[in-house]
Amino acid sequence: MLFEELNLIEPILKALQAEGYTNPTPIQEQSIPTILTSRDLLGCAQTGTGKTAAFAIPMLQLLNKEHQNTKGHRPIRALVLTPTRELAIQIEESFKAYGKNLSLRHLVIFGGVGQKAQTDALHRGVDILIATPGRLLDLMNQGFINLKDIEIFVLDEADRMLDMGFIHDVKKTIAKLPAKRQTLFFSATMPAEIQKLANTILTNPLKVEVTPVSSTAEKIEQSIYYVEKNDKKNLLIHILKDKTITTALVFTRTKHGADRIVKDLIKVGVKAEAIHGNKSQNARQRALTNFKAKTTRILVATDIAARGIDVDELTHVINYELPNVPETYVHRIGRTGRAGNSGVSFSFCDGEEKEYLDDIEKLIALKIPVQEDHPYALSWQSLMSGAAAAKVKGKSKPSRGGRQDRTEPKPNLSGAKRTPGNGGGGNRRFNGSRPKAKKD
Repeated sequence: MLFEELNLIEPILKALQAEGYTNPTPIQEQSIPTILTSRDLLGCAQTGTGKTAAFAIPMLQLLNKEHQNTKGHRPIRALVLTPTRELAIQIEESFKAYGKNLSLRHLVIFGGVGQKAQTDALHRGVDILIATPGRLLDLMNQGFINLKDIEIFVLDEADRMLDMGFIHDVKKTIAKLPAKRQTLFFSATMPAEIQKLANTILTNPLKVEVTPVSSTAEKIEQSIYYVEKNDKKNLLIHILKDKTITTALVFTRTKHGADRIVKDLIKVGVKAEAIHGNKSQNARQRALTNFKAKTTRILVATDIAARGIDVDELTHVINYELPNVPETYVHRIGRTGRAGNSGVSFSFCDGEEKEYLDDIEKLIALKIPVQEDHPYALSWQSLMSGAAAAKVKGKSKPSRGGRQDRTEPKPNLSGAKRTPGNGGGGNRRFNGSRPKAKKD
């Protein structure tokens, strides 16, 4: 199917053509016609399926239909609520790209920066507001934002809102919306509380479901390295001696751990930078830019800080530490193997992480091959001894809601595969963790 077959207006088709997009992804093909009829939609889709364009394109067309090109103040008619700064900015970039031939105004607001530029833009008037929960409520409480004229509401990545501790802020926002509106609800997974919320705010929605969680993992060449915790640094350095690994995204659970890995790599001549919540906006953007340009070989990231990172032709993801939530593993490795490219994932596992690995393999219904041919291999006996010790200490399964990195990441405005995707395009996969985050 071509975009021309979806009854899109010429200005949007020209914008898509300028971006090099001709064919909609499955979620776009299913969602766009439904949204254009003003029907509610429930989209069960991971990042990487093209869901941002799936709602941005028809929203632009619907809002343009009733738009009058006035220079004065205009009410906010569409709200997109998303969990992190990076996602918010990438979504706004999508509206900018697809709506560049229209006169609609869009604005992104998020925490971690001064609010004056945002409030000045609000005062001038916007049609489409993209926001993170904390900053939105803050500006609403200050009287800068009124949601009484909202016609279309998008809740993006609802399950991440729950995981990051934003669900109560989301509910407060929904309470301020007019009852008569179109609601577009997107979530990669549907835990009970999210299903309940969807049932509450949606009216006769079309349900669109694409890309089951496990299918992402099946497309990546995965391997496990059993290793003592203290040997992980040496193993990483050993692996990176392979010069065919031109770039790699390394995941760690903590901000301090990310910084430590960067220092270790720099000491041996490997160019590396970290991205996490303690880094300034400029530092994060600089690290992402360098990584995309391949002037930095290794980017070390925490789960929340990596949320929404989209890097073309990323071949390797390395889990320096396994996540305590199995879905997060899928989100991490999904950073590679996009757009038909090959993808490789290496995961380090010490004894205390063995139960995390068991949960991961259960989720993806796949036994991950073990790579034993390395100088720091951990014996099975030592591995199981460590796993048993972890159980005794109660470390094996911490609650889903740790506090590894409680801030939102700086945006990465990268391009990607030539199908319009999630805030900047491309076939990205879902990445994230379940720790509570700072309410922007």
